[in-house]
Amino acid sequence: MNKDKLKIFDRDMMKCLALFIMFWGHLIGWVTLYKHGDIKAYYSLPMWEYVLIYTSLFCPPVMFFFVADGYKYTRDRKKYAKRLFIFACITQPFDWLLLHKLFGWWSSNVIFTLFFGLLAIMAWESRYKLWQRIVLVILCCGATVLIQSDWIVFGVLFILFLHIFRDKPKHRFIAYMSLTVLYFLPNLFSLGEVPTDRLLIQIAVMMLMFVLAYLCMTVFYNGRKGKYPTFAKWFFYGFYPLHYLIIWIVAINS
Repeated sequence: MNKDKLKIFDRDMMKCLALFIMFWGHLIGWVTLYKHGDIKAYYSLPMWEYVLIYTSLFCPPVMFFFVADGYKYTRDRKKYAKRLFIFACITQPFDWLLLHKLFGWWSSNVIFTLFFGLLAIMAWESRYKLWQRIVLVILCCGATVLIQSDWIVFGVLFILFLHIFRDKPKHRFIAYMSLTVLYFLPNLFSLGEVPTDRLLIQIAVMMLMFVLAYLCMTVFYNGRKGKYPTFAKWFFYGFYPLHYLIIWIVAINS
């Protein structure tokens, strides 16, 4: 089979697919968290809702891929970084509005992690000495810990490794799957504290979503822009804070 025939998704189609899946998972999960303030409330949900919550994890790796991809193709990397930072700040009040009951006020949204992931790539590609570049990457990871942004440390490493190994598919896959396993398998330490069947299903679905996202980005993504790249760019930036607001409205009225 001609591999090019499999590349059916352009950039905008890929992002739309990721956001669509994310939205429904977040809608069920975050409304539940808003009402109960405890993630253990997930375990009393019908199984289809429980599974749908974790399918939302298809979206983060797609975001990581596109930040790594964006570094290579954007015309102005500093403007790209500035844009990520601005929209992370715009999104933060909506994050607090919906999720502060569970995570508190000292937490921040995933766009900050994307921002620091981009900075990590910029640091790695700089002309500094190797040890200096490593220190800068560590500082980027540390910043996500300091502000408690979503996907702390791991988000930065996913983005950086996807960039470093972009021309080495085998190494990229190994790095990606290694981080995936390291991130999700520690959930097994919760065995005995939560329902075993639900925990195993949760881990299986999360890892499956990461594998599917990788497959889509490496096999089905054709690397092309969509038909309306300017509109799409601002739509995708605006959708993230907007979806917090929509879910919050649903939560307070449910």
